[in-house]
Amino acid sequence: MSEVILELRDVSSGYGAIEAVRGINLRVEKGETVTLIGANGAGKSTTLRNIVGLVKVKSGEVIYEGQRLNGIPTHRITAMGISLVPEGRAIFANLSVRDNLELGAYLRKDRVEKAQDEERVFNLFPRLRERSRQQAGTLSGGEQQMLAIGRAMMARPRVLLLDEPSLGLAPLLVHTILDAIDQINREGVTVLLVEQNANAALKHSRRAYVLETGAIVMEGPSAEVAADPRVKAAYLGEH
Repeated sequence: MSEVILELRDVSSGYGAIEAVRGINLRVEKGETVTLIGANGAGKSTTLRNIVGLVKVKSGEVIYEGQRLNGIPTHRITAMGISLVPEGRAIFANLSVRDNLELGAYLRKDRVEKAQDEERVFNLFPRLRERSRQQAGTLSGGEQQMLAIGRAMMARPRVLLLDEPSLGLAPLLVHTILDAIDQINREGVTVLLVEQNANAALKHSRRAYVLETGAIVMEGPSAEVAADPRVKAAYLGEH
């Protein structure tokens, strides 16, 4: 029996009078990678922000490990095991790489395990080890993305939410980042990936949801979604 770890039930939300997502139903099973694809402004980022409480859910429910998350503050949701890597990375530019990683673990008191997790991040992204004393703002875009993922991993999440991790990166670095996400998933972390690079996202996930103007219009195994003529035409540049 597969176990649903995260579920959105009929979730609607928005900003002021603007409704960004409408009646979203989405589930993520323990141990899988699920991707959410869609055009700019489709409501993908809002969906992730609803999960971690950064945008208030107006109606519907977010359920994590059987518990309702509605109204729980973001820092408590992080402590419960969900980490968000936001679009734009949001690293602390004036702090060192190591200090950024340390901040990712600020809720934790287990010194030995924290050191082990830092070592795991450095094994995943050797470039961060080389630059551990460097100011984060001086890193390249790809290195900053590695750091943003590494910082989220320092909270030891059971579910990792990623918002546009390949945005603005050179093709070679996109592969590096997505391969690292695969590795994180293999190590037992459940992944929900929001990605404009639909081609790459569908190759690196088990199931997919397609979001259009705030509503889910298609869902299924990633290979099936990738083979759909509408998805090919709209998101994969194939006609």
